[in-house]
This record gives sequence, C-alpha cells and structure tokens, in this order.
Amino acid sequence: MEAYTNSLAAQAMTLLVDLFIALLGLGLIAVIVIFIIDVTQSTHTIRRNYPVIGRFRYWFEHLGEFFRQYFFAMDREEMPFNRAERGWAYRAAKNTEKNLSFGSTRDLTPTGTVMFMNSAFPTLTEDAAQPSPVTIGDGCRSPYTAHSFFNISAMSYGALSEPAINALSQGAKDANCWMNTGEGGISPLHLASGCDLVFQIGTAKYGVRTEDGQLSDQKLREVASHPQVRMFEIKLSQGAKPGKGGILPASKVSAEIAAIRSIPAGEASISPNGHPDIRSVDDLLDMIARIRNTTGKPVGFKAVIGDQQWLLDLLQLIIERGAESAPDFITIDSADGGSGAAPQPLLDYVGLPLKESLPWVCDQLDAFGLRERIKVIASGKLITPSKVAWALAVGADFVVSARGFMFALGCIQALQCSKNTCPTGITTHNKKLQRGLVPSNKATRVAHYQRNMSYGVGLITHSCGVQEPRQLNRKHVRIVMQNGLSIPLSELHPHEPITNTGHP
Repeated sequence: MEAYTNSLAAQAMTLLVDLFIALLGLGLIAVIVIFIIDVTQSTHTIRRNYPVIGRFRYWFEHLGEFFRQYFFAMDREEMPFNRAERGWAYRAAKNTEKNLSFGSTRDLTPTGTVMFMNSAFPTLTEDAAQPSPVTIGDGCRSPYTAHSFFNISAMSYGALSEPAINALSQGAKDANCWMNTGEGGISPLHLASGCDLVFQIGTAKYGVRTEDGQLSDQKLREVASHPQVRMFEIKLSQGAKPGKGGILPASKVSAEIAAIRSIPAGEASISPNGHPDIRSVDDLLDMIARIRNTTGKPVGFKAVIGDQQWLLDLLQLIIERGAESAPDFITIDSADGGSGAAPQPLLDYVGLPLKESLPWVCDQLDAFGLRERIKVIASGKLITPSKVAWALAVGADFVVSARGFMFALGCIQALQCSKNTCPTGITTHNKKLQRGLVPSNKATRVAHYQRNMSYGVGLITHSCGVQEPRQLNRKHVRIVMQNGLSIPLSELHPHEPITNTGHP
C-alpha cells in the first residue's frame, strides 16, 4: 500500500513538473511573440526601443490613478475632489459620525480661501427656521413651489445606469427634492418613484424631438402631462464641455435608451454643439415662450458663462419685451468640470468658474431689476455644506449637484465614467458591474446625503446669526487675498444683490 501511494505521489509530481515546463514554454513563446511585435511596430517608441518591458509603462500609468488616490495624495490636494470632500460626502450619505477631532486639515492661507464670519450672537434653536418654499414661474399656468434648496443636477439615463437612475429617483422622493432628467429624455425609472422632475431639453431634443430632430409640441405636451414633471430646462451649455453637445458612446446606447431618445441603437449619441433653432437672444426668448405656452410650466435655461455680452443683450431684450418674457430661472454651471464625458481642452480651458460667474450674473439681474422675476440655480462642484452656503450667500436661490449625489451612490472617483467600465455600476451598462449597486440601499444614502447637506448648511447659517440659509449674504463671507489677509466678499463683489427670494 505504501509503495502504491509513493507511486501516485511520484506521478503527480511528474505531472506538475511537466505542466510547469509546458507553461514556462508557452510563456517563453508569448514573450518572443510580443518581442517581435514590439520591435517591428512603429507606433509606440517606448515599446520599439524597450520591447516587452516597455509595456509595463502603460500598466503603471493606468494604476497610478488609483495608487495616488489611496496611498500618495494628501487629504486636501487631490483633484477633481480631494479625500476630505469625498469623505464628508460618504459620511453624509451613510448618515454616520460627521464630527472630526484635533482640528481642521484645511489650509486657510491660499488665495481665494472662503471663510464664514460667525456672529457673536448665533441663532438659537428656538429661533432657527426651516428654509422657506420658493415658487418658480409665478405667471405660469402650473407654477412650481420647491421645498428644497439643494437638488439633484442633470444626469441622463444612458450616461448613468438603470440602478443609478432608479436609486436617485427614489432618494429624491424620500428627501423631497427635485431631480433633473438630463438631456437623455424621461424614462419609466424617473417616473416610478413620483419625485419632482425637471425635464432638460438638450441640443438634440431627445425625448421631445421629431424624426428629423426638431422640437415637437405634441411630445412636449406628452411629457408635461406627467404631474411630477414640474419644470423644463433648455440646456445651452454645461460645465464639462462648454460649446459642445452631449456625448454618449455607442456601447451605452442600448435598445431601451435608443427608444427613449428616438435614435438608432448601438450608434454613438452625439448632440449638436448648440441648438440649431436658437441662434440669438431673440430665438432663446421665443423658444422659452413656446415651451411655456405649450406646457404651462416654468421654463429656464442652463449655461456656462463665458462671453458676457449675450447675457446683457438678453436682459435688455427682456426689458423691452416685458418681464413676462423672461425665463423663470437660470441655471449657472461652472466651467471647472462636470460629470459628463468631455474633450480635455474644454474641460480645462473654456468658460468661467462659478466663483466668478455666479456673483456677476446675480448682480446683472439686480441691475436690470429682474432679480425677483428670474430665480438663480447654481451648479458646479458644490458637494459640501461650505460650498453650498457660499453659493446661497452670493445670491443663488437653489443649488444643484451631480457628482455629490454620485458619491452618495458609491462613486469612488475611478475616472471611468465614459468607458462603460465604472467599477461601482453607476455609469456602466455592464450588468455584472451594475449588480453591486442595489437601488433600495443607495436610495436611502441619496436621501441621507441631501438631508445632511441641508443640516450642514444650517449649521453655518445659524453660526452666522441668521435664521435660514437664504438669508446668508456676501457680508457673511470673507475671501483670502494674495497678501494672505481676507476681505469681505461684499468688497470683492461690491454690487450686493437684493436679498434673494423675498426674505426680509
């Protein structure tokens, strides 16, 4: 028996050795093949000069994105969002402990640093007030009274996955905030929860287009027939790519998404750079009036501010036509990023950041006497209470966020949004990757994030001695200048807008 056992062991060892030799041989053959391919190709210099081992350079470059995030970047230095910002968003979404110990890691010396000025007599609990509801589109047949100052920004079904849209919709309903559909049209996922929706009309008119891509009044009425569709937003431009339309890779255009958008399945969805039927401020006001008359609901537009003259021309035209011709709201997007896939030259170099455009727009609306007629919505990297409070202090009536709510869904900033390989299932249509995103669980996190944002802004508000967030103004904020000292925001932007939304 012992001899038989030894014989089997010897045979097994022989098989393992043979297998190892075979694998070694295959590996050697593979190396030789790769070597030949590398030295004969003429596209990549590194691979041609350093065959085989040169390929590690591309692997390390890819892995660098992830290693920097977890091992090398400091809490406050990473872009587009640093670890401290993401950490707050994650804790808010999970509704876990939000207090930290041993002081702030935030450097208060760089130029542009924002600081809120606490009052010697902060608002007591019994004096604090909940944010007042604000009505948009008073003159419309169906005006919208919004109860939340912090809402979900435009992210389309297609750019985001089915479970992600499902979770955002449920979370918006639970938190009593609105959700913007993005330019991809409205889907059953948006409607399922009953949350308030803002329907975005992009340059391709997805969801409300005729076969030849023109705006369809009939489809506008069909969309408006859903009671939860509360407003319409014309997208002129967005922060990720000012001056270029939406980009949805062919791999993301499923049969369902193609049907919603009225485009062919399996083909890239590339929107025009601008609206073919909006080529002037006259056209824009005409389009706003057309959509408002057709749907009976508030209509505004979204834009990144770059060239400023067109907006001055628009405001002057509104004065000439009458205040009733004005958009019911303007969404000001920041040029410093955005959740959409975009060419790097546009991501990095085109448009004004929100810190410059938001106060300017609010001041111009005030100067033209339109500040109360046109509500202002701020968008762009506003994922923490301090940034939302800053936007309200500058003059915004509402703040919307896309990437903040993506973090609430579990986004890890893997920078794979446009590649259909998102590891958290948020921006991919790969069913295996979507499996990890459970809508019921993430919807709870979306609602937590929204509520904790409102609570965090309230903390700053009450520390400044006012009763509710929209009573913040520029005198409550100071900005660090180049000499290392700070000045009030009201001095940096001296044209103080009237107190927004009619608060005393």
